[in-house]
Amino acid sequence: MVLYRLPIMILTLSLVYIFIAPDEPFAFKLFFKLLPMIVILFYAFRIAPENKMAVHWLIILGLLFSMIGDATLHWFLVGLVAFFIAHVCYVIGFFTVAKFTRKRMLAAVPISIYAITFGIFLIPALTDTGEQALVIPVIAYIIIISLMLFAAVATGNRPAQFGALLFVISDSILAWNMFIDPVPFADALVMFPYYAAQFFITVSLYSLIDQNKRIIW
Repeated sequence: MVLYRLPIMILTLSLVYIFIAPDEPFAFKLFFKLLPMIVILFYAFRIAPENKMAVHWLIILGLLFSMIGDATLHWFLVGLVAFFIAHVCYVIGFFTVAKFTRKRMLAAVPISIYAITFGIFLIPALTDTGEQALVIPVIAYIIIISLMLFAAVATGNRPAQFGALLFVISDSILAWNMFIDPVPFADALVMFPYYAAQFFITVSLYSLIDQNKRIIW
């Protein structure tokens, strides 16, 4: 399966949005923000097996809700809910093919430490800035994205693991920049790992069931 044209297109569109697309008008910026995800969704249908199982449909659904989150994140809580649903889809999908070895179970330790530590920094920042209404939704989101990372680790699938880790990195930078302290070059540091995360999660569709399959780029 030779699909190298679509990855190149995804990378190109991501770079155009991050470094070239103007901030105004907003609709124009949003259009360029969604273009990489539209191509990633198309790529997902191309790369997934013809006889799709639950895990494939759940990941595709997660990509769709992620795109909805991208489109609505300027209404922060609406976008957060969309991304929460996306992660629920990823979690359920990954867990359907997970194999819980001792080594993979141990990954819960550093992931839990990350979630608790990040919450310790983030929750006081929310209350200090008068965003108390976001405390419960943000806690729920930290839990679900941490669970998503653990579920990806439990699959043993490298693209899924790498994509999930990049997603956590992207969202951590986003939250830190919004609520704790400004991050230099925040847009690029958030969006580049975000698009890469969705790309690698999509790549995992090809090998989540049969771990011996290798895609030809």
